[in-house]
Amino acid sequence: MELALYADFAVRLVNSEEPDRGTDALTSVDAVRELFGRPDSVGARLAETADLPRLRAIRGRLRAVFEAAAAGEEVRGVDLLNQLLVEYPVSPVVSGHDYLDDSGRPRWHLHLADNAATATAAFTAVACMGLAIHLTELGADRLGICQAAPCRNAYLDTSTNRSRRYCSDRCATRANVAAYRARKRQEAEAAAARQAPGATALG
Repeated sequence: MELALYADFAVRLVNSEEPDRGTDALTSVDAVRELFGRPDSVGARLAETADLPRLRAIRGRLRAVFEAAAAGEEVRGVDLLNQLLVEYPVSPVVSGHDYLDDSGRPRWHLHLADNAATATAAFTAVACMGLAIHLTELGADRLGICQAAPCRNAYLDTSTNRSRRYCSDRCATRANVAAYRARKRQEAEAAAARQAPGATALG
């Protein structure tokens, strides 16, 4: 797996909560396992009483990284990410478990945090390293917050012209429809004002 793909772990964690809608998907160990798709030893180490509040705390800190970057406060966003990287360092090991090529030899690949003390530490190290790689390769302005109210989901902008503004096609469609309706409403109000008694005289 390309290390930059681990940045999606950060997005999934941040988007497990929708603050403006009051929803939180991070309510159980099973929800966390499903969120990250990790049936391996890291997922097996999850402990509800300890890891859920820890992951929620990390979620808030990762959201702050995205919000700072989306607001154009790149240095602040990087500083916040660096704090997490220092607290949750990767401990890379080369692994070849269960993956064999056609000749029966292991397909060697990197695991970033198998030796972390807790499942939260493992998830955080992987997510932050992926986010750091994404940021340094593509730029801090590629970390975004959806502009379709009330959605505040995080996203990674991989567009060729740095034009992404929404977390999904659904939000983009909803925002476009809302903008269209607002324009129509303004046009109707302007037309009504022109037709109102005395409008010509006032003009």
